[in-house]
Amino acid sequence: MSGISQFNFPTTIRFGPGVIEELPGYLEKNQLKHPLIVTDPVIAGLPFFKSILQSLDNKRFRVDVFSDIHKNPVKSDVYRGTEAWDASPHDVIIGIGGGAALDVARAIVLRVYHREDLFKYDDLIGGDVYVTGDVPWFVTVPTTAGTGSEVGRSAIIADDETHQKKILFSPKLIARIVFADPALTMDIPPAITAATGMDALTHNMEAYLAKDYHPICDGIALEGMHLISRSIADAVLRPDIKSRSNMLMASMMGAIAFQKGLGVVHSLAHPMSSLLDTHHGLANAINLPYGMRFNIKGFEEKFSRMAEALGLKEKSGDAVVEYLFSLNEQLGIPEKLRGADVQQKHLEILADLAFADFAHPNNPKPVTREDFLRLYTEAL
Repeated sequence: MSGISQFNFPTTIRFGPGVIEELPGYLEKNQLKHPLIVTDPVIAGLPFFKSILQSLDNKRFRVDVFSDIHKNPVKSDVYRGTEAWDASPHDVIIGIGGGAALDVARAIVLRVYHREDLFKYDDLIGGDVYVTGDVPWFVTVPTTAGTGSEVGRSAIIADDETHQKKILFSPKLIARIVFADPALTMDIPPAITAATGMDALTHNMEAYLAKDYHPICDGIALEGMHLISRSIADAVLRPDIKSRSNMLMASMMGAIAFQKGLGVVHSLAHPMSSLLDTHHGLANAINLPYGMRFNIKGFEEKFSRMAEALGLKEKSGDAVVEYLFSLNEQLGIPEKLRGADVQQKHLEILADLAFADFAHPNNPKPVTREDFLRLYTEAL
């Protein structure tokens, strides 16, 4: 605590069952008339999405929908979405969905008035300094409790050809308002609820362990873990509005906390999504126990705090890892990477991509390319 630190926290969040009904009135109040809704193909076909469209149509909004995106977003998705924006005089972008839809929506928000190559704005090469223009009005509506992208300021987009993930970042990219309605998550099936819930747990755990100094995020992350440990099994196996509400809140808490940083687990997971099209939450879930075990030595006190937050009797790193394996089994998530179609032949390229990934530099201890190969082999 000998230096000067800066802390930045997010936007207005309207939270609770039924809060989505406030969306038309919010648009009217701010004189927004022609939304471009960005979502994914699955959400676009669900009843609650059609109800949202009907509520906007009843108020005579001119709504267009862009849903032509991959489940792991790529650059071409953003370019097509920008073409959809250009096709009419839109005045607001509304992202509705999980991490993929919200990442694409946020990247379109950036590209509307920043038309150079999208990856010029990659934060890892200092591209945030080029985000100098205005951005459109931006509203987010989460439908999964996982990435927490609704409260974020960045979008993760992969290169179509190299599969390497880039991070687009600017405080300008945060939503003006979030309508976080737990009722919208009730239609999400158990497998997706499990994967996204474990994604939220990964965010909270890695944020807490990340090496940067941010005690505010540490406190949020610990409470996020606590909420998830109390709620994830019910949210997946016996869903009700209370458990889904807790998971949605914990998901946002994880995303707020990981402005502090992420770590080895995300660097293990990102290449699986870009190379093999593995669901991001599933990739995190399988790798989480192995990555946490890698981090125990030297950080026993932090693991003791996490064990306490998770409600474990034994306050140790080994107990945390055992809990994670047990939780994955309870939720129907494979213990090994083979359960997500990873094969021996993939491990070398996965290790290369993991070592090049942006997340692990904030891991509490250094991770080499050989470490990544060993972790993938152990998890296979």
